[in-house]
Amino acid sequence: MKPLLLLLAALPLGSLLAAPAPKYPVADLPAALREGAHAVVRADNHVVAVKSASRLVETVHRAITILDPAADDLGRLAVHYDALNTLNYLRGAVYDAEGRLLHQLRAAEIHDQGLGDAGGSFMTDVRVRYADLRQPQAPYTVEFDYEITSDNALFYPDWQPQHEEGVAVEAAFLRVSTPTALPLRYQERQLPQGVAAGHSSTSGQDVYEWALANLPAVDDEEMAPPLTDRTPAVVLAPGAFEVQGYAGNAATWQGLGQWSYTLNAGRDQLPPALVAKVQALVKDAPDARTRARRVYELLQGSTRYISVQLGIGGWQTFPASAVAGSGYGDCKALSNYTKALLAAAGVPAYVALVGAGSDEADLRADFPSSQFNHAILCAPLSTAGRPDTLWLECTSQTEPFGYMGSFTGNRHALLLTPEGGKLVATPRYGAPENRLERRVELTLDASGSATATARTLRTGQEQDTYAQLLHELGAPDQKKYIVDHLRLSTFTLTRCTLAAAPAGALPGVVENLSLTLPGFAPPSGKRVFLNPNLFSRLPALPPQIGERQAEVWLPQASLHADTVRLHLPAGFKPENLPAPVQLSTPYGTYASQYATLPDGTIRYVRRLELRRARLPKAAYAGYLDFRRKISSADKGQLVLVKTES
Repeated sequence: MKPLLLLLAALPLGSLLAAPAPKYPVADLPAALREGAHAVVRADNHVVAVKSASRLVETVHRAITILDPAADDLGRLAVHYDALNTLNYLRGAVYDAEGRLLHQLRAAEIHDQGLGDAGGSFMTDVRVRYADLRQPQAPYTVEFDYEITSDNALFYPDWQPQHEEGVAVEAAFLRVSTPTALPLRYQERQLPQGVAAGHSSTSGQDVYEWALANLPAVDDEEMAPPLTDRTPAVVLAPGAFEVQGYAGNAATWQGLGQWSYTLNAGRDQLPPALVAKVQALVKDAPDARTRARRVYELLQGSTRYISVQLGIGGWQTFPASAVAGSGYGDCKALSNYTKALLAAAGVPAYVALVGAGSDEADLRADFPSSQFNHAILCAPLSTAGRPDTLWLECTSQTEPFGYMGSFTGNRHALLLTPEGGKLVATPRYGAPENRLERRVELTLDASGSATATARTLRTGQEQDTYAQLLHELGAPDQKKYIVDHLRLSTFTLTRCTLAAAPAGALPGVVENLSLTLPGFAPPSGKRVFLNPNLFSRLPALPPQIGERQAEVWLPQASLHADTVRLHLPAGFKPENLPAPVQLSTPYGTYASQYATLPDGTIRYVRRLELRRARLPKAAYAGYLDFRRKISSADKGQLVLVKTES
């Protein structure tokens, strides 16, 4: 009999050490999931364990197959943590198309950086660990595992596995366990038919489970609502919670607002000298709005914004006295400070929490929870016995008095009052407020070249971007932005100025341009063909490919009015004028018309009003037709003819 070691040595190595089974081979993916997809989520599994009113643990396992380079960014992962959220571990691996392990993420490859490390106006303990497992050639699969222990139970994690267009989902699940004494609050959104929570109870614990499978990729469709409103999700929130010893209840807006109000109560005291200064400033003001305006001007001239995200400091403000001494604060601190200044001026006001951002969707009013990232101020004034509520953005040195704009307008905010939270609407900006009014003088010479001057007044949300250009960029960068956004083939911009419009009910920016347009409309025999609509041509949209999936989302109402006066070269007259166009639809209205004036010039007038709306997907065909007709009218050709000498 041979010794055992000799017998083992004689055997092939593969019979002793079986190769690991492949993980996530691409060949296993159903064809339906690969269709139209740049990536497929193989697993997106979240396990949330609520330990107490002040602590929870989230464990995440995520695997994504990258099918082509368009999805390469999904090969990276960034996980944020801070003083209240501990990242227990982060692991990763990457596999080839056959499912063979290519690389195991090493600790040295995980980068760690504080969000304030790059400088800027930040006071934060937030850090990020990130890993990069992208490969030079697709397909491949990345796999990440991490766990976070959170001592900030105001926020429960959300679950939405399909977080980008062009990404399919093979399998995903969410499991939440919570003490029976801390009932789970959740909202199911866009779940497929037949998918619902599984619920079980044992030993004083409630367990909830959701599972998703075989979700095809979502197309990137024109005029579609945000993806958060289109793919399956489960949103979680606490009832009773506690953050660093501060207990509250988020089951109602009143309760959530009460917690925030109590957290910041008593922090609005000002130094006596500053109170006296404010009172002297407003002593001759005729009304509360004038007093508030003077206080706001004082604020803008003496403070600056910094971001503060330090533990409970993310929700508890600096005292107003500290802001008075330092001259800086975050949105909470500056709003609280302004509230104190207004109180000294005899104007009551309340801090309000809001989800800010020009692309930020309005909060879900039917699901009380912390859906906010910003604080503003609300003063419920009245004029002649009528409500005249004033809203103030307290973090900007340039924002006009009482204007919210696209950053915080057209949405809901949570007013923090002594009686608790009250959900209220911020100012609404519709087509009458969001206006663009342009007047153009266009002069054509006999060779077909032209010059043009244009004065454009933008108000409301139409001026938001241009107000940023005016206040934050120098003239060369302003000019570059404008040149890049002029849809003209050949031109030279000889003059370009931006200025604030005269004070009115709404802020505005005036833009003045002068241009030369060589070869704008060269003669063709005796005729000249030209389009006087230089600046406002609205392109048609590409046709819908396949069945429309998303609703039609028109996020902003606006009114654009253009008047162009065309000066003809000597010896030319209009041979014909394009027929007037009038359109009236659920999406908006459009009108354009031409007229010959007594002085021989030609006037072109265009008016487009777009409505803010959310319409069923069946309405998209009508919207496409509306845009096609506008585009056709905007391209209308005016024909001039040379008169006989």
